[in-house]
Formats: sequence, structure tokens, C-alpha cells
Amino acid sequence: MKQMFGYRGTILHVDLSAQTVRSLLTEKYRRWGGGHGMGSALFWDFCKDKTIKDGRDPKNVVCIAASPFSGTNVPSAGGRCEVVGIGVGIYPVSWFTRSNFGGRFSATLKYAGWDAIVITGKADKPVWIDIQNYEVAIHSAEQLWGKDTRETQETIWEILDQKEKKVAGWQELPDASGRRDYSRQKPAILTIGPAGENQTAHGCLIHDAGNGAGQGGFGAVWGSKNLKAISVQGSGQVKIADPAALVQARFDAKQFYAGDVDNPDMRHWGPFGKPAKPVLFCQPPTDKRRSQACQGCINGCRGRYNTGYGNEVSCQETAWYGSYARKWADGDTAKATEIILRAADLCNRYGCNTYPISPGLHWLEYLHHEGLIGPDKVVKSSLDWEKLGSYEFAEQLVHALSTKTDIGGDLADGWVQAAHKWGREEDHRTGKLEFPYWGMPEHGYDPRAELEWGFETIMCDRDMNSHCFNWIFWQVNLSILFGFRPFIEAGKLAEIVTSKLEPYVDTPAALDYSTANMYSQEVLQLVRWHIHYSRFWKNSALLCDFRWADLFNTHNDDYHGATGSDKAGEHIFWNAVTGDSLSLADGLQLGRAIWALDNAIWTLQGRHRDMVHFADYIYDQPFTKGEILPFYFWPCRDEKGEWHYQDIMHRSLDRDKFEDWKTRFYELEGCDPHSGWPTRSTLEEMQLGYVADELERHSRLGKEH
Repeated sequence: MKQMFGYRGTILHVDLSAQTVRSLLTEKYRRWGGGHGMGSALFWDFCKDKTIKDGRDPKNVVCIAASPFSGTNVPSAGGRCEVVGIGVGIYPVSWFTRSNFGGRFSATLKYAGWDAIVITGKADKPVWIDIQNYEVAIHSAEQLWGKDTRETQETIWEILDQKEKKVAGWQELPDASGRRDYSRQKPAILTIGPAGENQTAHGCLIHDAGNGAGQGGFGAVWGSKNLKAISVQGSGQVKIADPAALVQARFDAKQFYAGDVDNPDMRHWGPFGKPAKPVLFCQPPTDKRRSQACQGCINGCRGRYNTGYGNEVSCQETAWYGSYARKWADGDTAKATEIILRAADLCNRYGCNTYPISPGLHWLEYLHHEGLIGPDKVVKSSLDWEKLGSYEFAEQLVHALSTKTDIGGDLADGWVQAAHKWGREEDHRTGKLEFPYWGMPEHGYDPRAELEWGFETIMCDRDMNSHCFNWIFWQVNLSILFGFRPFIEAGKLAEIVTSKLEPYVDTPAALDYSTANMYSQEVLQLVRWHIHYSRFWKNSALLCDFRWADLFNTHNDDYHGATGSDKAGEHIFWNAVTGDSLSLADGLQLGRAIWALDNAIWTLQGRHRDMVHFADYIYDQPFTKGEILPFYFWPCRDEKGEWHYQDIMHRSLDRDKFEDWKTRFYELEGCDPHSGWPTRSTLEEMQLGYVADELERHSRLGKEH
């Protein structure tokens, strides 16, 4: 077999219906990079009926894919893993979608000899998959069914510890060559909890204490297949094409993220000027918390707490219940913190996605205040609203969501779907239920304000969760909030950021977020760059969102980030690992091809451009409140062309102008602007003629324009 640097050369196919395993050669799928691209290509080949609209359908195919960076020391890339397939909980159709998680699973998968896993069919009874290097077994999981994610992992560790041979404390693993190999590392396990077992839209995949593939309801997909867990143990290695170049690139990248070793107080950082050089976006250590990072990561954005609660929590895991817990605690910070951490840990144990719960809970609270929810009300529920904010209420809610009991039964397909069941469609139209796109909440970044986030999301399949622009904006806004002058002028900021966007954009106008420029060709190209970058560099190469794209960096003397640089850019790491000669722009073109393939799958599922729109309130109502900030100062040009940071509250989207924007988007992507469907010429240009053939067989090939 030809040596492929960064890859192990084989892909694992597990057929749950037939209870068989086999290996495929990675070479066929190498052109897609890894992660999402490889997963989409595998899905296309293995899913024989791409018209299915519910991820619980046994014909659904799930792909779990690493990348050439997995298992290496590429900054903020070695531990990411991508999951793709038909999702659950997306509105109005559960589109082909993706999710992503960190930790050590993808690295361990590579060490075991595999670049990806394809899962087809459905087991008759609960099973778990045990991978030890090239030896793969499907075991009964009936003793695991009903256990939470932590109990499941601990039980599998115990089972394997008893089964495996020990040599002086080392575990003896099988090797394809017939020789013995050894490891001391616990198996990396990806599992579902009760939420996934009960096939609820909130079900996610959990690895270790709290690394979760939350979006897309893939826990429910696994539950529908009777798949409880995958355990991986490996003793191999990832071969690097040019190790010296990789080490040098990592050294060169230090200027963008390195900690100040002479300053042990890592809390000396913030948005109010030029900070010391801490690890970018880390959680500064305290006497009760230390940073936790994915394998090979330089950041440490997760937190381990000495309480034992909420280990490895970050962001939305703690945010979903924070405001309620603080109100319940009535100024007792220690009490509030304990509730918040325990609530986060509870969700991780149940395998329950926290992302939609926070805005959903706001809506439920509104229904309660309106007298519409209760034992004998329009929405029948026995939740004790007098205890909202307590840990007891969090237990009631998460249990209901995860077991389809109480209101959890109606919420099993998603929050927007529940609004329809309860006859509360107007709450979605008016924004009482703040889910602006595809049945998903707005994540704190409203599409009326954060254009690139909202426009990118609606042209794809799920919340993009892409922070490369708003990290910059938030630093500016926090400075203003605390009475500081922004550390850089708006025009200079726009100039630096857009210099990274060639060949799509060559003018700072792309970062003009003024109302007059919302639907401009420059913003359109900005969104296209964002989609293509995300599809390949983030979701296929698996560069972590908390670090990449690095467009503007306060830790560098000239504020220029690492993206595209000739020493520490994304492509420098890719080429050092794989031996390729890929440019940043080459990766963007691959991202365009991946989006085209995804769009073909959505088209077969029934998508038409008429379905691509925001909830009504995004068009009908001005943006009047932010989830985090009281204002939103974004870089804007005035009527004289001068740059300012302008508060962009109080605006809405214009339906007609956005429809025109969509038309231009589809034209630039080589799609039929009237339907949004891919055209043959575009697909053949991308060597996807076989995709065009299938679209034509289903009479869903776009007309040339």
C-alpha cells in the first residue's frame, strides 16, 4: 500500500445489520482531505437512498472522520473529530448535517490505524464497537443500555481491563503484522446517554467527561441504530512527511499564541489593549480550576474543577442555566457556581445537548408566565416552576428532555416542532421562541447583526459556530462596554482582516456591516470565503474554531493573524504533514467542492431555494436586544465613506433584498438561481459528474444559467 503521510491508509466500515466489519482504502477519498469532506464523500457512496428526511431512518449512514492533523502536534488541530449524516431536530427537514468534538478520540483512532469509520444499518439489539488496532469486534451492549455517559465509559474500561493481557503494566494489543504491540492509555470512548437511547433531538455524542458532538442530534441517530458506544485503543503512529518543517512551523506560530513564561499570572489578559502573550482563548487557572485541552492543543479552553462537578466544561455547557442559577442563589456566588457546574455535568451524563436548551427555556418560562403551561394547561407539564434556578429543577428538565417524559415527548423532534404541536406557531414567527434558522437558536449572534454568521448558516445546514470574525468584534465591544477606547481604528481593522480574504475580497468594504452595505457584493464574497474556509480548513482539516481562522491577532505586533502566512499559515502545516503543495486558496476551492457535494445531498432530500429563509421575526422586527451585550458596535462606513464603530441595533432584514442576495450567491456557486440546485457544468468542473448523474435520475439537476 502506498504511503500517505498524515493518513493511516484504511477506513473502517461497520454494518450493524449484518454484524460485519471490513476495511476500505483511504486513497479513494484522499482528495477530500479528511473530516467533513471525507465524511460527505463516504456518505454519498454508502447511503443508497439520499431522499430520507429523518436521521432515525435505518437507511441513514453515519461517518466519523479524523484528518491528517489528528494525532499530530499541529496547533489546535490534533484532537478534533467530525461526524456527518442525516440529523435529527432540524426544521423543516432533518438535513444532511455535521457535528464536531474534541478530546483524544480522533488521535487514538489514527493510532489504531483508521482514518474514518462508516456505520450503516441497524443492530437488532444494543451493541458497542471495540477497536483495538486492526482488530474490531461488535459486542452486546445490553448491560450498558440505560447507563449515563460516564458510567458507560467506566464500565467499558473495566471490561477491557479484564480482557486484555498485561505485560508489566502494559496492555498487549493485536497488530496487523502479527507482532505484539503495547499501550498504557485508556481506550478513547465515544458514547450516548439516555437522551440518545430515547432518540430525542437533544441527544448528542459524548467523549471523556464533556467533549460533545452536540449539533444535529447524532445521539438520537446512534440510538435508532442501537449503537451505544465506540471504544478505540491504538498503538501506532502518524507518519509526517517533513517533521522538521512541522516543528519549525509550530515555533513560528508561537508569536500568535505563546504564553508569557515570565508572567505566571495568566489572568493578566483581556480585550482592553495589547495584552501579554497568553494562550489564546484559554481559561486562566484559579485555585479551583485548571485548564483542560484536547490532545495536542495549545489553548486549554475547557475547565477542570476541583469540586468534581462539571469537569471539562466550557461555553454553552455552563451558560444554559447560568442566569437562572444566579437568580436562585440570590448573590451567593459559591452556591450559584455549584448549581451551574452540576447542571452542566448533568447534561453531559445524560448526553443532552445544552445548545438549544437556554433559549428554549426562556420560551417555556414565557409560556408559564402566560398561564399556558402546567398540569391542566395548554402545554401539559408537571415541572415545578417555583424551583426554576435550583438544581432540582435542572434535574426535572434534563430528565424530561432526555427520556421523552413530561414535555420531553413533545420536544423530542425539536423546539420549533413542539411549538407547532402546541399551536404556538406564532411564538416562532414573532421571536418569543428565538430560533431564527433551521430550527436552531441564534447562539448569541443574531443574523440581523452578525451578517457573516447568519448568512452562512442559512445557506448551509446548521449553526456555523464560526468565531473567526466575532472574536474580533467582541474585543471591540467589551472595550467600549467597560469605558475603554477600542484598541484599533475601525478602518484599520477592516483593512487587516480583509487582506486575508483574497482572492474573494480585495477591499475593506467586505467588513462594512452598515445597513447600506448588508447585501453588497463584498459581503456576499465575505460569506462565500467563510463557507469555503469552514468546509475545508475547519471541518475537513479539522482546525479548531477557537484558534482558526486567525485573521486578526492582538498577540502579534502588527495585529496580523497566522492565516495564510508563509511561515505559520494553515497550508504550511498541511504541507509539512502530508507532503502536498497546497495553498490556502487551494483549500478554499476544495471547500467549495465540499459545499457543492453537500448541496447535492440537500437537493435530493428536497431542498429548494424557497425553503432557505430566516424565521419571520428576523424580517418583521428590529433587533432590539442582545443576549450578551446591551449594544453591538460593528465596523461601518458612513455616507461619506469614513469608518466608525457603529451600534447596529434596531435593524431588521429586508426580504426582497435578501432574496436578491441569494440569487447572486447561487449564481456565483454555479447553481441554478431559481431553485438553488447544482448544475451539471459546475459539478463536472469539480470532477463530480457522477453526482450530476444521480441528480438527473431524480429530476433535480439545476438549469444552466
